[in-house]
Parts: sequence; C-alpha cells; structure tokens
Amino acid sequence: MQKNRRKFSSFKDITKAAGLVFGDIGTSPIYTLTIIFALTQPTAENLMGVLSLVFWTLIILVTVEYAWLAMSLSIKGEGGIIVLKEILTGSLKSGRKIAFATFLGYIGVSLLMGDGVITPAISILSAVEGLELIPGIGHISVTTVIIITCIITLLLFSFQYLGTDKVSASFGPIMLLWFASLFLTGIISLVRTPDILLAVNPMYGVEFLLHNGFVGFFVLSDIILCATGGEALYADMGHLGGNPIRHAWYFVFFSLVINYFGQGAYVLRTGSKVSILFAMVKSIAEIAYIPFLILTLLATIIASQAMISAIMSLVYQGITTRIFPLLKVKFTSKQLKSQIYIGIVNWGLLTAVLCMILFFRKSENIAAAYGLAVTATMTISSIFMIWIFKLKKNYLKMAVACFVFIVVAGFLAAVLNKIPYGGYWSIVIAAIPFFIIKLWEGGNKKMYRSFRALPIETFIVSYNQIYSLGNNIKGTALFFTKNLKEIPPYMVHCIIRGNIIYENNILVSINTTDKPYGVNFKRVENIAHGLSGIIIEGGYMEILDIQALLNKNGVNEKVIFYGVEDISTGKPLLKIYAFLKRITPSFVRFYTLPYNKLHGVETRLEL
Repeated sequence: MQKNRRKFSSFKDITKAAGLVFGDIGTSPIYTLTIIFALTQPTAENLMGVLSLVFWTLIILVTVEYAWLAMSLSIKGEGGIIVLKEILTGSLKSGRKIAFATFLGYIGVSLLMGDGVITPAISILSAVEGLELIPGIGHISVTTVIIITCIITLLLFSFQYLGTDKVSASFGPIMLLWFASLFLTGIISLVRTPDILLAVNPMYGVEFLLHNGFVGFFVLSDIILCATGGEALYADMGHLGGNPIRHAWYFVFFSLVINYFGQGAYVLRTGSKVSILFAMVKSIAEIAYIPFLILTLLATIIASQAMISAIMSLVYQGITTRIFPLLKVKFTSKQLKSQIYIGIVNWGLLTAVLCMILFFRKSENIAAAYGLAVTATMTISSIFMIWIFKLKKNYLKMAVACFVFIVVAGFLAAVLNKIPYGGYWSIVIAAIPFFIIKLWEGGNKKMYRSFRALPIETFIVSYNQIYSLGNNIKGTALFFTKNLKEIPPYMVHCIIRGNIIYENNILVSINTTDKPYGVNFKRVENIAHGLSGIIIEGGYMEILDIQALLNKNGVNEKVIFYGVEDISTGKPLLKIYAFLKRITPSFVRFYTLPYNKLHGVETRLEL
C-alpha cells in the first residue's frame, strides 16, 4: 500500500512538472526542424547530421548542464540564475569579482525577460499556422493567421489578473497528453524508416559540420531552438523539487527525441519541409489532425502561461532584492507562491509580444530573433558553474562544466549571426530591464549617499532630552528605517525638529536575505527609554505580510511613520530615476500597510 502511494505521488509530481516546467521545450518540435530545413536542403546526409546535432544538444545543454550540473547547486532547493549568482557571490571575497558576477547575473536576468517576450510569440504563431493544413479548409492568408494569433494572445494576457490556480491542475494532464502524442506520432513514422535512428551516433553531426563549413556552423543557430526552455528545469526547481523534474525530464526527453526522429523519417520519405510536424500527423491520420491541432494550441498556451508566470516571479525577486522598482503586486493564489500578478509587467509583455507578431508575421521569421537570449543565458550559467565548482574544488564537475561552456559558446557564436536578421530584438528587449536595473541600483546608491542619515548614538542624545520632558503622546509609533544603526532624515524631522514623540517608539527594518525562503522576526529591546527596534528578514521569494507579523508578535501600533523622498536633480538619468520613484508605489503600499495609520514625511534630496 505504502509503495503504491509513493508511486502515485511520484506520478502526480511528474504530471505537475510536465505542465509547469516543460511547456517551452515541449513545444519546440512544432517549429524547430521546419525552421532548420527552410534554408538547409533535406538530403539524407543533412537529415542524419541535423538529427544527430539535435539529439546531442538535448543531451549536453539540457541533461548535462541543467539536469545534472545546475541542479546539484541550490539554496534550500531553489534554483535559477539568481540563485547561481547568490551562491557564487557568497563564496567570493574580492569586491571586483563580486561586481563582475553581479553584472553577469543582471545580464542573465534581462535576457530571460527578453526570452519571455519571444516564447509566446513564436509558440502561438507556429501553432496557428497549422490551420492551413486542415483538410478542406484551403489557403489561409498570413493576415488571417496573424489576427487569430493576436486574439489568442490578447485573451491569454487579459485573464492573467484572475490567476491560473483553478485551471493549473489541468496543465499537467494536457501536457502529458501532448508528449504522449509526440511520442506516438513519432514512433508511427519511425516504424517505416527505422534506419534514421542511427543518427544518435555523434559522428553524423560532426561530419555535417565539417562538410558544410560555415553554412553548417550557422545551422547551429537554429539547432539551439530544440533546447529553448531547458533552463526551466533548474529555474522551477524550487516549486517541485529536483527529483520529480529529473524523472519527468526522462519521459519528456524520450518523447522529444522520438518525435524529432519521426519528423526526420517523414522528411526523408517525402522531401516535405513545410510545417513538418503537422504534415507528418496529417499523413498518419487525417481524422486525428484537428484534435491534434487543438492539443497543439493548448500546449502552446500552457507554455506561454508558464513563461509569463516565470517572468512575474523573476520581477518579484528583483523587487525584493531591490534591483527593480517597487510595483503593485497581486497574489492570485494562497497555495502556489509562484502565482502572482504584476499589472505593468503583464501589459508590457503583451505589447511586446504583439509587436513581435505584427513585425515578423511568420514563426520562421521570429526564429531569427529566437535563440540569442537563451544561448547567452546558458553561457552565463555555465561560467557561473565553472567558477562555483572551482571554488568548491569539485574538479570533475568543473571539467564537465568547461566542456559544456565550449559547446554553448560555439552555439552562441553561431547565433550572433542572427543579430542583423532579427536577433537584435533580443538585445533591444533585454536592454530595457537591464537599463532599469542599473538605473535603479545607481540611483539608490546616489540617494543613500545624499541621505545624511544620523548615527543612532548621536540621535539618542537629542531623543533622550526630548523624551525626558514628558510631553509624549500615548500609544506606539512605528518608524521604518533601512537599519537600526542609522536614523533617516524624516525621523529626525519628526522627533527632533517637530517634537512628535510617542510613549513607545519602534524602529522597523525590513531586509531581504540571500535565501529564497524563510522569515525571521527579531526584537531589539531598550535602545533607549521608550525606543526599541524590530528586524524583519525574509527570503527573496517570500511574500511578507508585515501587519500580520507585527500583530502576531504583540505590536499594536497607533501610527506608522515613513519617509517620502522629493528628489531634485539636473542630471538626465537621475531625472528618469526620480520619475520612476515618483510613479511607483512606496514600500508601505507594496506591503499593504493600513492606510488609516500611515503618515508620510517628505524629505527633499539634491542628487
């Protein structure tokens, strides 16, 4: 009985992983071989070479880099490029090395956000393009395909604010059905041409690259499409755990390989190179084509949904680690911590995705922009892993990570060829979050330097004099501060200059730790008579309910004071920073503190 329960639990976890983790990489067979053979002749030699490269790309860049190397590195079971950066910077001592690792991490985060724009565009558009092969429907114009794609995209983003908690339970079973369909259609095609399985021999891939020279090398920029979404194995590790994701990957990998080889067998028999997956399915059974097309649309929507959720989660991490401005966050699920909604991010993503669809018009054109962000992120991840394994003195894994880096660097060099043909979109999209990160980080440093915070020791001298007069207001007042060693200007203005002092005054400092989860509430008593402190520490993935934490620990405040900065500057970049500061919520709105107790005190800063 216990054994059966464990098997059921394992199957349930694998089903969840199929829906949450493998949407992006799972929909790659829709377009990968079609895009590769749009410019490459589908001769027998080329087919064997391409399939060999696809097989070994999935082995090296997904199985080895992420399922083995990356997933052996985590913080409390959490993964992702930010986690790799935190592991690395936590082990480094040199300030320059930490700054360099942080810089690379920011680039990786920005590129992942760029990938979040391209994935829904290419996935949904490639699925809708399959409408043209519906028996009896005839030719469908590109304009019609674009309109249908835009409508589906609009609907997908329009319902994000409701959350996906209620429907997410169906994502796993649908994706399992999708992978089963990929396996079944692939195996039926393979039965007729089994010799193509010999392409698992890596020599076919090597010969393809050697015989085709630069043309063969640049084909790698399309081969990489089969591995897009591979980083999700590691990034989503915290939601499900490492083992369920690895077990699900074995099933997904087998389904993908069989389908790719089945598509190759179909091309070898027919010479067809347009919408290869759809054409193969149609040739197997026309009656099954429409159900398969509906399943394809559902799979691409789920893949897009997973990417949107990942971007929202990434931005939330950026907010809590103070590399992004504070934004209004809605938590759409009490059970799933990853289910959050950030309105400005949602509508920004929608606008960018629609622009991609309208600009490129066809999935094969979007492929020119696709791959650069993913490959660059994989390259950064491999650099981090080499560095970490070296510091840990795990030389075996370091050697393997070096080999992975050489392979992924080769893919990156090939993908750079795409920049003039649309690859610049990845750079343009990634440049926006990167600019915001650097602007926000730099602006915060400038503001802190001009803040003129008062050391706690100096403040206490004046505080004691005023408090001893006895004209204190009854009740408890909270004052938010960066730390308990320095007193912000607004508090000096309130207490020392304004003589606004309560019987019980509490300094509250909220800090984010380098761990994903965990909340720590610490009281610091008797800083001075009537003055104490509270330190709240939370992981960067934690959803902190400050008011609940205060109530739970017996704090019953009468009033909450916080600072509002009025920034004055003549420098153009700092003017943008000041504008962002003005239009984004203050931290009291971010943490949804009770508005009837809040008192904001404005401080003018010259930057």
